[in-house]
Amino acid sequence: MESYLLDWANLLLRWVHVITAIAWIGSSFYFVFLDSSLTPPEDDDLKKQGVSGELWAVHGGGFYHPVKFAGAPPKLPGNLHWFYWESYSTWLTGFALFTVSYLWSAGTYLIDKSVMAWHPHAAIAVALSFLVVFWLAYDGICRVFGKRKHGDAIVGALVAVLVCVASYLACHWFAGRAAFLLVGAMMATAMSANVFFWIIPGQRTMVKDMAAGRAVDPIHGKRGKQRSVHNTYFTLPVLFAMLSNHYSFTYGHPQNWLVLIVMMGAGAAIRQFFVLRHGYKLARNPHPWPYAAAGVVAIVGMLVWLKPAPPATAPVAINSVAAGAGSTGSEDTIGYKELQPILEQRCYMCHGAAVQMKNVRVDSPQALSSHAQAVYQQVVVSKIMPMNNSTQITDAERDIVKRWFEGGAKTE
Repeated sequence: MESYLLDWANLLLRWVHVITAIAWIGSSFYFVFLDSSLTPPEDDDLKKQGVSGELWAVHGGGFYHPVKFAGAPPKLPGNLHWFYWESYSTWLTGFALFTVSYLWSAGTYLIDKSVMAWHPHAAIAVALSFLVVFWLAYDGICRVFGKRKHGDAIVGALVAVLVCVASYLACHWFAGRAAFLLVGAMMATAMSANVFFWIIPGQRTMVKDMAAGRAVDPIHGKRGKQRSVHNTYFTLPVLFAMLSNHYSFTYGHPQNWLVLIVMMGAGAAIRQFFVLRHGYKLARNPHPWPYAAAGVVAIVGMLVWLKPAPPATAPVAINSVAAGAGSTGSEDTIGYKELQPILEQRCYMCHGAAVQMKNVRVDSPQALSSHAQAVYQQVVVSKIMPMNNSTQITDAERDIVKRWFEGGAKTE
């Protein structure tokens, strides 16, 4: 029952998390596009009001005319929309999902004893510290170097180094799947913290000063813009880290930390292309195709590097009837009798009578037969199961599963 309820919690939290993330990322992408596409106003009245840029757009059968004020508008509207619950909801649902999926069963999902054999409580504490320490280090870099000459370039370089170090440590301390997700979570935490600690407080101060008739300090807008720009470059790397934990060929590689770094770098480069292409259309900067090309080359390089090695031995032939002889086929074919002890030792504890994780049982011939394809895929092809190899299945035992399935997956 616990496994069943956890599956429901995982499904519902993941559903809400994706919905809120779409809302947050969508609004972030839109405002980056808007800022990059604004042109000086042509209407004299708009100029007198202090408008610094405008955009005409058509969508859904209507025309839209958003404008941006360089400072305070002549009068604050009574209904001012704030963009922050998209961020907060995304982080809250994401953290809840991380808790249900990884922290609740840290011994199974967070820890890989072949990487680091530590107590679940210690693993949980260190995992949570990644979220806090990364934010403090990132925020400190922005505070110290952000105001200096070439501050944006310095901050970008130092934050890139910080992400690389965190990725290396996570992949050497935690199970690969958890490490990838943890790196994405720490960056997403910094993104939401930017909104909570910098962007929204600065905007509230600006609104209060405008309402009171005081001069607005432009530093609040500059700081908010800086953190907003950082968030947009974090977006694609975070999405890769979050999604890739479903694909074992990435996090299961011996140099998985390097895979993660290169793919996140490719995402940041591709995001730079989309940011600058709007300026290119207005002749503000050269065509940003080199950034897209760099990202694509990095991804293709990963595709080539991660390709599976050819099998060391020829595949075992599937049983066939020899012509005219009535032969039963290869003597290497594995039957259920040879397979069952391996399943009992390596699989029944999570997929047996007591516990049925993901509602999967393999402790009877009938149950195994209905899940034969999944067993082959998870145990032999992707090697995801047992999770983090918690039951210490050997390569020889995986080969027995392979030969059983390729020999017809017989259960009688």
